[in-house]
Amino acid sequence: MADKLHFSLVSPSRELFSGEVDHVIAPGTEGEFGVLAHHAPFMTTLKNGIVRVLEGDAVKMRIYVRGGFADVTPAGLTILAEEARNLTDAKAEDVDAEIEAARLKLLALDSGDTKQFALQEQIAYLEGIRAALAN
Repeated sequence: MADKLHFSLVSPSRELFSGEVDHVIAPGTEGEFGVLAHHAPFMTTLKNGIVRVLEGDAVKMRIYVRGGFADVTPAGLTILAEEARNLTDAKAEDVDAEIEAARLKLLALDSGDTKQFALQEQIAYLEGIRAALAN
C-alpha cells in the first residue's frame, strides 16, 4: 500500500477537508503543483482555481479556492484559502444567483466607493466557480 498524504483545507469560515489522500494538485501563483506523501517542504501562495484531491488516478474532490497559502511540511499539506467552495456541493443556478446579486450591489454603489474592489473580486471568484462547474 502506498503512503498517504495528510491534507487539510481550511477557509476562514470552516475546515472543508482533513484526511489522508494519495495526491493533491493546487493552483499556485507560480503555476500548478502537485503534492504526494514525503514531498519536500515548501510554502507558496495560491491563485484562484481548483484544488483537486486524488485517490489513485481518480479525482475524489474538487474545491475552488480564492487565493491563500499552501504549506507542505513533513506532516503533510495544509491549504489556508481566503475562500473555498466544494464543487460537489455547488449548484450552477445558485452561483448564477449570487453573481447577479453581487452585480446589482456593484451597480448600486457610488463611483469611488471603497466596496467596489471587494465586490469585483467576489464576482470574479463566483465566475470562476461557475466556469469550473461547466467543466
